[in-house]
Amino acid sequence: MMGENDVEAVIREQPLSPAAQLFHSPRFNCYVIAIMGCKTRINPDVVKSGLEHTLLKHPRFSSKLVVDSNWRKKKRWTRTMVNLEDHVIIPDFDPNTDFPDQFVENYISNLTTTPMDLSKPLWELHLLNIKTSDAEAVGVFRIHHSMGDGASLISLLLACTRKTSDPEALPCVPGQKRVGSTNSGRFWWFLLAIWSVLRLIWNTLVDVFLFVVTILFFKDTKTPIKGALGVEQNIKKFVHRTVSLDDIKLVKNAMNMTVNDVVLGVTQAGLSRYLNRRYGEDEKNRGQKQRKNNLPKSIRLRATVLVNLRPTAGIQALADMMAKGSKTRWGNLIGYILLPFTIALQDNPLDYVRQAKATIDRKKRSLEAICTFSSGQLILRTFGVKVAAALTHRVLSNTTMAFSSLVGPLEEISFYGHPIAYLAPSVYGHPHALTIHCQSYVNKMIIALAVDPNVIPDPHQFCDDLEESLKLIQAAVVKNS
Repeated sequence: MMGENDVEAVIREQPLSPAAQLFHSPRFNCYVIAIMGCKTRINPDVVKSGLEHTLLKHPRFSSKLVVDSNWRKKKRWTRTMVNLEDHVIIPDFDPNTDFPDQFVENYISNLTTTPMDLSKPLWELHLLNIKTSDAEAVGVFRIHHSMGDGASLISLLLACTRKTSDPEALPCVPGQKRVGSTNSGRFWWFLLAIWSVLRLIWNTLVDVFLFVVTILFFKDTKTPIKGALGVEQNIKKFVHRTVSLDDIKLVKNAMNMTVNDVVLGVTQAGLSRYLNRRYGEDEKNRGQKQRKNNLPKSIRLRATVLVNLRPTAGIQALADMMAKGSKTRWGNLIGYILLPFTIALQDNPLDYVRQAKATIDRKKRSLEAICTFSSGQLILRTFGVKVAAALTHRVLSNTTMAFSSLVGPLEEISFYGHPIAYLAPSVYGHPHALTIHCQSYVNKMIIALAVDPNVIPDPHQFCDDLEESLKLIQAAVVKNS
C-alpha cells in the first residue's frame, strides 16, 4: 500500500506525456503565443493578484521541468514555489514611440530568439502599456507547448476571464453542433451505414498512405512561402488582421456550410492571390512580362493540422479546477492531418469555398488523426523521442504551413477587469515559415499569422489578400442572392 508521503509525491510529481517529451526535442521546441489587446491600460498589480488566485492553482503553471541525473534522463513535472516577479514581465520603454504597432511586433518577435529558463515553470506574461492602432495596451502570454495543447491552453486562459457585462460570469463559448442521422427506412439506413464504413476505411487507408510517403519522399512544391531546412530556428514575426465574423456567417448561411468551411475557403483564396503576386514579382525581376495569372500549374501545397484527440475541458471545469482544486483532463493527445489546398485563380470566388468544404468533408470521413497519433505513440515508446521527433520534423518539413482555428467567446470578456479588444493566439518552433490561426471573438474573426520574415517579408500584404478575398466572396454571395 502507498503511504501518505508516497501519495503526496505522486501528486507533486507527474511524468511528461509522450507529446510533451516531443515538444522538448531540439528540432521541435515549440511555444504557444497568445496576444491580448486590451481596451484599457493594464494594472500589473491587479493582474498579479488575479493570476495568484487562478492560473497558479493549475498544476502545470506551478511546476517546473526536472530531468533525472541518471543515464535515463527521464523528464517529469515537479511542483515548486512560483515567484510571479519572474513570470510577469513589465519592460521599460518609451510609451510615446512613433511607431507603436511596429514596436509591439518587434518586441514579440524578439521573444522567439530567447529560450525559457528550465529552472522555473515554463510560462511568461509580458505587459506592454502602449497604445496601438487597435488596443490601449497589450498582454503577451508565452507558454511552452509541452504544458498542453493549444486548445486547452487557450481554454485555460479564457477560464481566467469573466464577462465584461457580468464580472462574476464565465465566458460563453459555443460548442460544435453535431448533425444526427435520420432513421427513415431501416433498409436504406443499413445500406448507408455500410457505405459510410467502407468509405471511412478507404479514406483512412489513402490518408495513412499519403502520410507515410510524405515522411519518405512526398514533398510540397517549392513555393515562395515554403521554408528551407532549419526554418524552425529562425526568428518569427506575428501579425494579425481582424475581419467581420458576420460577413463569414453570411457566406456560411447562404451556402449551407460551417464557419470553418468559409475560413478555409478564404485562406485558400488569400494564398492564391498572394502567391500569384509573388510569382509575378519573380518574373518581373527576371525581365519577363507579367501576366494576370502567374501561378505554375499543379502546385502541391498542404497544411499540417494538429488535432487534439482528448476532448478539451470546458471553461467551467477549468475554472472549478483553479478555484476548488477539482480534477479535470489535461495533457497533449495530438494527432496530425494533412490538409491540401487548391492554389489557383478562380473566376468565381465562391469556388474557393466550395472546394474547401469538399476538402473538409472528405477529411471528416477519415481516421487519419487517430492513426497518426497511435503510430506516433508506438514509435515513441519503441524507438524513443529522438526517432519520433525526427519523423515528425520530416512530415512538417515536407509540407508548407500549419493551420488551426478556435471558437471564442460570444460576448466581450475582461482579463482581471481589463476589457479585451482582441485575442490572437499562435505558435512557433516548428519547421514551417507560415502558420495561420483563426480565432473568433464576439462579432470578429482574428486571423493571426506567424511568419519567417526571411521567407514572407510582407505579412501585412498577405493579411490584405486574406481580407480582400473575404470581401470578394461575400460580394459574390450578395450578388447571387
